[in-house]
Amino acid sequence: MAQIDGFFKLMNDEGASDLHMVAEQQPILRILGDMERVKFKKLGDDELRAMLYEICPEEKIKGFEETGDVDFGYEIPGLARYRCNFFRQKYGMGAVFREIPSDILTCDQLGLPKIISRLAHLPKGMVLVTGPTGSGKSTTLAAIVDEANKTRKDHILTIEDPIEFVHKSQQCIINHREVGTHTKSFGAALRGALREDPDIIMVGEMRDLETISLAMEAAMTGHLVFATLHTLNAMKTVDRIIEIFPANQQGQVRSTLSDALKAVVSQTLFKRVDVRGRCAALEILIATPAVRNLIRDSKTFQLLSTMQTGKKYGMQTLDDAIMQLLLKKKISPDDAYSNSIEKSKFLKFLKKEPTDFTEV
Repeated sequence: MAQIDGFFKLMNDEGASDLHMVAEQQPILRILGDMERVKFKKLGDDELRAMLYEICPEEKIKGFEETGDVDFGYEIPGLARYRCNFFRQKYGMGAVFREIPSDILTCDQLGLPKIISRLAHLPKGMVLVTGPTGSGKSTTLAAIVDEANKTRKDHILTIEDPIEFVHKSQQCIINHREVGTHTKSFGAALRGALREDPDIIMVGEMRDLETISLAMEAAMTGHLVFATLHTLNAMKTVDRIIEIFPANQQGQVRSTLSDALKAVVSQTLFKRVDVRGRCAALEILIATPAVRNLIRDSKTFQLLSTMQTGKKYGMQTLDDAIMQLLLKKKISPDDAYSNSIEKSKFLKFLKKEPTDFTEV
């Protein structure tokens, strides 16, 4: 048992999402979004380094010492998996660990709208799950892949950095590939994937032009592609994909994306005020013919009104999802206001001046 495993057990017992360990400071847990210090001594750089290196693969240590950053996965059987990041900072070494639960929750257990589980049954195309860091994108994506695993008879290939949720093959065959361990890059894995007979490809993160381009190509050649992006809403997601390409290619990319895209699910995570825990507000864009035309004609600014009128297709705006949570008294008015898009709708629920004065 590694020395640091005790902190991981504490993290699990306290329901923390992240563990921060930084030289010359006490360990810190992020619990329901808030940082809480652990009652433990401050760790010196040498002591912390020895503790961290104990769980780090040798090739990752070498990479860290060369670059000052490294990502990898670590698992404690029967407890959880952890997404690990080591970094170098002013006072020495630092590390952040994100807990990935061993049990994969279903769409119903997560309280997701019915349309989300239906995305797992699409024959082909691209489905994007977006949101800021720590918004639960991986959890939602894992639930969708789990639905496909239980109900389809296909080959699912996941490409991640590092591997997070581990799915056991059920009706489907699932192969997990980790960037840096099993493949050189997302791009290399996607190029290889087209020769590996997958039906469903899950891309942990679309970080660059090459990955986005290859993911769209896979979607256009008959595969169902799930991927994540760090964007705040559906409109910005579409714009981000197009804008990453050179200006002279953007017209063609709009046409390709309009054909490839099936749905965008953009989520924001909230601390609950009714019970201990967190809940997500989801913005859902379904690529109907009207949506495809707006993307193709460079009118993404009209997507918001299309989502407002497309409820019969399962669409909803982020503000409508937040309002539902607020009216059910699951979240606080301040959180609702600060995370909304059209803030004027939420002003009447506030008892005091908004904390974000720049939005007034």
